[in-house]
Amino acid sequence: MTAPRTPLTPRKLLGRLSLPERTYVADALRTETVGGVLLLVAAVAALIWSNIPALHDSYGSVGGFHFGPEALGLHLSVAHWAADGLLAVFFFVAGIELKRELVAGDLKDPRAAALPVAAALCGMAVPALVYTLTSATGGGSAAGWAVPTATDIAFALGVLAVVGTSLPSALRAFLLTLAVVDDLMAILIIAVFFTDTIDFAALGGAVAGLVGFWALLRRGVRGWYVYVPLALVVWALMYNSGVHATVAGVAMGLMLRCHTREGEDHSPGERVEHLVRPLSAGLAVPLFALFSAGVSVSGGALADVFGRPETLGVVLGLVVGKTLGVFGGTWLAARFTRASLSEDLAWADVFAVAALAGIGFTVSLLIGELAFEGDAALTDEIKAAVLTGSVVAALLASVLLRARNARYRRMYEDEERDDDLSGVPDVYEQDDPAYHLRMAAIYDAKAAEHRRIAGEQEVARRAEVTGGAGEEGDGPA
Repeated sequence: MTAPRTPLTPRKLLGRLSLPERTYVADALRTETVGGVLLLVAAVAALIWSNIPALHDSYGSVGGFHFGPEALGLHLSVAHWAADGLLAVFFFVAGIELKRELVAGDLKDPRAAALPVAAALCGMAVPALVYTLTSATGGGSAAGWAVPTATDIAFALGVLAVVGTSLPSALRAFLLTLAVVDDLMAILIIAVFFTDTIDFAALGGAVAGLVGFWALLRRGVRGWYVYVPLALVVWALMYNSGVHATVAGVAMGLMLRCHTREGEDHSPGERVEHLVRPLSAGLAVPLFALFSAGVSVSGGALADVFGRPETLGVVLGLVVGKTLGVFGGTWLAARFTRASLSEDLAWADVFAVAALAGIGFTVSLLIGELAFEGDAALTDEIKAAVLTGSVVAALLASVLLRARNARYRRMYEDEERDDDLSGVPDVYEQDDPAYHLRMAAIYDAKAAEHRRIAGEQEVARRAEVTGGAGEEGDGPA
């Protein structure tokens, strides 16, 4: 006779993270949040620098200043170095993040990975569709379809640092993973759709360098003095091949080992990411923003954003397409995996985070430059559209997050509570007998203290009553 099947426990979407994952996400987001603030400062500085008449020419001169070895094909402008060089560091970190999530993080379970992957894919497809329909309706160019597809995690976390400091860790982790996945998808789009000509000799050299990089990792060779020069050679060859140079950063990030072996507290990938992430968030991305975000913000320029089909498509793609795409992808993941949303959250929370994903600053600016290369006027208008769409998405998300902030604050306090002072939040110790014994000892000590106070107060009350009665009895009849 066949034994009855045990019903599976319904899986929860956006439930509480495991303790190691929570610790990793908290460390990553702390750095990214600081980087987000620096990114906002850099973007504002670029806008001020490029819009003050007395400084406008110097902004173009500094960004257009060329340096580098011309014989190696690397005599590039400052803005070009920022876009092709510094962003390679950003995508290197993104590659490590994705690899770690898939092999050692909570996403190693395919069912758990389905959520951010589905949300990211829908969050890229719907904005591209919105752009294409808007541009086609107005008779505009379809070249910018990929501009509104990427989420800028640093910018989004910079907004959260101001308006959503109590956002639960599960939602923050979802936003982080979503942004990493769609950044990686964006770099694939760049490699496939924005590569016009290929120098196969240089590409072959880059591939050979990547194979050497992988072989050294497999042999356990250590030392930055080995890997940094090799990485620079691979990057230079990739740039000269015609494929966007940031692809080299992603490839090397994905090669690092991100699971721990016996005797290791952290994998090599985690150690490298810990060292490189501050460089990416604190220097590479803000410098890219400084030399990419300098566009005219006059009333006429902003009016043109909503009057031209290409720029309107970018704004609607970021604000409407991203929100509907990410929210719809999350709902579909819940529907087809038969998972339910965590009881601590509501679909309104998912919608707010989906709106926040419409902040598409760094990679959107990069794709905008590539999509309309050769048309400086339209490139600047696309940049203005990216800025406008990102600001509108940030404002919309801020309103939605503020409406639920009291609820988030209670959830955050519950996640952080550590009554037994063990250094581990209490919610992660509910199945540990030692935790309950520690709490019992704490409550026993508190009970003994309350009994002592109660006893002293009772003695004092009796003394007061006895003394009062004696004074009354001594009075005249």
